[in-house]
Amino acid sequence: MIFDNFRRQLRQEAQLWRDEGLIDADFYQIIAQRYQFNNLETAARDRFVFILIAVGSTLLGLGVITFVAANWQALSREARLILLLGLFLTTNIAGFSLWRQPASNNISPRDRKRRQQIFGEGLLLLGALTIGANIALLAQMFHINGSSYELFLIWGLAVLLMAYSLHLTSLGMLALILVLIGYSTGLFDWYFARNELTLGRLVIEHIPLVFGVAFVPLAWWCRSRWIFRITAIAFVISWQFHLKSLEVLTYRDAPPWIAVTAFALPPALLWSYDDLLFGRVSSRLFQPFARTLTLGFFSIMFYVLSFRSLWETRTVGYQTQFKNTSLATWLPFIDVAIFTVLALWQWWHLLRPTRNQERHRMDLKTIFIGSMIVITALLIFVNQAITPIPVIPIFAFNALLAVLGFGLIREALELGQREAFWGGIVLITLQIISRMLEYDTALLFKSFVFVLCGVAVIFAGLWFERYLSSLPASSNSSVHRS
Repeated sequence: MIFDNFRRQLRQEAQLWRDEGLIDADFYQIIAQRYQFNNLETAARDRFVFILIAVGSTLLGLGVITFVAANWQALSREARLILLLGLFLTTNIAGFSLWRQPASNNISPRDRKRRQQIFGEGLLLLGALTIGANIALLAQMFHINGSSYELFLIWGLAVLLMAYSLHLTSLGMLALILVLIGYSTGLFDWYFARNELTLGRLVIEHIPLVFGVAFVPLAWWCRSRWIFRITAIAFVISWQFHLKSLEVLTYRDAPPWIAVTAFALPPALLWSYDDLLFGRVSSRLFQPFARTLTLGFFSIMFYVLSFRSLWETRTVGYQTQFKNTSLATWLPFIDVAIFTVLALWQWWHLLRPTRNQERHRMDLKTIFIGSMIVITALLIFVNQAITPIPVIPIFAFNALLAVLGFGLIREALELGQREAFWGGIVLITLQIISRMLEYDTALLFKSFVFVLCGVAVIFAGLWFERYLSSLPASSNSSVHRS
């Protein structure tokens, strides 16, 4: 969609250039053929039709399910089974046939084939939605007990198989949403673990590994940025929930490797991620977001760890507190080992010597990020394993937060990026206000700090916009593209 917006703007500019005589009609036709101006309206119409078909298929599926539920008691078990399987098979077979059917009309065959594929994809979505109804109704028929989160997890994994077999982004997004719903609804049950071990509980206990193994390769196959983005964010959040990172820091007798891997492993994995390390990827499609997410994780982590209450509150009884949640219930050590080996392998490829000068310049930033990861791991390990040193981590993470904020501002000045500049400004302002509110200060001093921060933010923003306007035209164009 971003590329379509660029083509639409380029078409307007090219038409203006042609009308003003800057380019002739032949050169305009060359640009139009290269960027396919004629297909812009078709692509917009196809997206609108797909949205209509997806919404209509959802409503149609709900209507059929409601109709079946209304007459459910009047049907025999055999009739129920035939009806459910027939609905599932009909929608999927018809959708697959239309999705793969070539154009048979000589009039605009490309448009006809595209519309058939869109309608077939809508039917496949309808078939994927009927899977959940089939699972729920069949479980009710045969008196199979289960939780609602298990239904969503099994449903999501079934749709995931369809997405892998057809390489459809829409099915992949649906599978990811269903798994996230199942995980969020089953997280409470997982925290208060029971003794029985079911398939749903096993998936939730290993959900970071499930995200990494099941959905990242699907993003490669579908070349979908959104699947990768949501998967990466879900991995980071679920990793913190499973390791109970903030709770672990408050216990003196907690295993130190838990806190170290909770805070150091996600940025190590994300920053060293490279699409070219994996076979089916020929371009760095997802690496920019992985590195942006690393900076976002650092920002949140350094800000949270800069509060003194987190380090000064020290209790004992970790084993007593979590005696009912052993390694089989919160996060197995094997998951940590797998991601640690993966992170080391990625960093080895990232830091190995190369003759590429551009890669050498990037290594300076990589070394800076790696140093932040090492400092974080060392501070947490010493505080947890050797001796409590609350003063040093408080000072160190405040310093790291300030360094990260000024580093973002410096990068924004070099590259002319508004997002990096305002990210650094927000971090520094938030740090100053938080430290002022955290410590016992007078009300007049707090008022002075708020006023000073407000004036500084206004002047910094105005100065940066003036700085951008003074950059060369090529730099300004890169800013607008970013």
